[in-house]
Amino acid sequence: MNPFYHRAQFLTSAAKLSQSPADTGIEVAFAGRSNAGKSSALNALCQQKSLARTSKTPGRTQLLNFFSLDDNRRLVDLPGYGYAKVAEAVKRQWQGVLADYLAQRQSLRGLILLMDVRHPLKDFDRQMLEWNTHQGLPTHILLTKADKLKRGAANSALLGVRETLKEYPEITVQLFSSPKRQGITEVHHLLDIWFDLDQDETK
Repeated sequence: MNPFYHRAQFLTSAAKLSQSPADTGIEVAFAGRSNAGKSSALNALCQQKSLARTSKTPGRTQLLNFFSLDDNRRLVDLPGYGYAKVAEAVKRQWQGVLADYLAQRQSLRGLILLMDVRHPLKDFDRQMLEWNTHQGLPTHILLTKADKLKRGAANSALLGVRETLKEYPEITVQLFSSPKRQGITEVHHLLDIWFDLDQDETK
């Protein structure tokens, strides 16, 4: 595991793109349905219990939440989509903020898209993948909650997603489990590449 990511600190929240930090440096964003385990994954990757707020009620991430790693690198927790029991007008507002961020943020280097391994590639997930491909945005899928399935079933789900997305060779996929800390090293390696980290910076 890379201790560089343990330095993550909450920076700010933004209800709209104009409230975000200066659009400089490099950002990697995390997106997914509201019950995909996004906050838990961020906490596991940064080895902090409460960096990102987790809740038994899906849909609590309603803002763009920025976490600094150093002066030039940030992780961003995007508003969850597709599940939260809120008014349609509020959902549309969240999705508008999400779309603005993905379309306009110049510092965005890549997107980590989280899906429950038991329910992957829902309609909005597919829309996100099509959008990212159109924008040329590198995307890596985490099939979360892999501990909820036996190893054979989890691997079958992984192969199924890869087969479905074989026309998008630039999209990568892996299994992930926050409580079992499965897949963290692989994500850190990808983040190192996206963040242009060299060995000295990761110590």
